[in-house]
Amino acid sequence: MPFVEIMAVAIALAMDAFAVAIASGVALKVVTRRHTFRLAWHFGLFQAVMPIIGWFGGYAVREYFLRFGHWIAFALLLYIGGHMLWEGLHKDEDNVCQDPTVGTKLIMLSVATSIDALAVGFTLAMLGLSIWVPAAIIGVVALLFTAAGLHLGKYLGCETRLGQYAEVLGGGVLLAIGCKILWQAL
Repeated sequence: MPFVEIMAVAIALAMDAFAVAIASGVALKVVTRRHTFRLAWHFGLFQAVMPIIGWFGGYAVREYFLRFGHWIAFALLLYIGGHMLWEGLHKDEDNVCQDPTVGTKLIMLSVATSIDALAVGFTLAMLGLSIWVPAAIIGVVALLFTAAGLHLGKYLGCETRLGQYAEVLGGGVLLAIGCKILWQAL
């Protein structure tokens, strides 16, 4: 697979991670190096590992996962986005935004934004292509896009009035991404 095609796939796969990172940056009042590392590392790692899993899974579970993978991503994003939307609309003055770069929320976001990379791994296996270089490039591109998105979101949250509505906005973005995944699959 030519490098240009690998980069195009990597950038396309990184778009969901980029959008979630922007929403996370808006939700956080302060984005530290630790936040950046955790979110970018996890998103990059999951984006790199999912095509490898898909590649090894090959034909065995291809039909099952292609039929239900979009539902899994949709359910995860629906749950997280709905929870963020609920929290944003029912927020106390003392209540602060939950950090999306820790705990189960981080893992669920990582899985939800990298489900489509699994299909790329399946495709590469069917074409008889190696997975190692594409997976590394996909992971690095996702890591970079996530870090950039997190800081862009921080800027938007600090410099605009978006910070006041961060959880509502973030929840809405996640719900929209989930619906987009479902719409494309149906």
